[in-house]
Amino acid sequence: MELTTSTWMMIAFVIGMVLSIWKIYPFLVNRTLEDDDRGEDAHNTLVALMHTVLKELDETPDVKTLYEKMTQHKEFNAEKFWRFNLNKFNQLLNIHYARNPHLNSIEDIHKEVKKR
Repeated sequence: MELTTSTWMMIAFVIGMVLSIWKIYPFLVNRTLEDDDRGEDAHNTLVALMHTVLKELDETPDVKTLYEKMTQHKEFNAEKFWRFNLNKFNQLLNIHYARNPHLNSIEDIHKEVKKR
């Protein structure tokens, strides 16, 4: 059985395609890194920590004080949230306000947490 030139070209193309996909595959895998603080689970962890800190406080803190209390709390994972700063905390609050329209300030969150 004799193979034509086009058959050899097709075999070479398929082999080249398989090798290319094999080499590119590690860049296509989309797994979560250990220190990824952008996912939904990280957001929920930070919101839970914020609620815990607010529950422990008697008076409603301002934004900067709440941020400092959260980063100093024993449950705060500094290795995972090493990028967490005051700006990211403000973004966290804005997302929390957007998801909970009845909340407009830290004072509202504090009152709600104290009720529970």
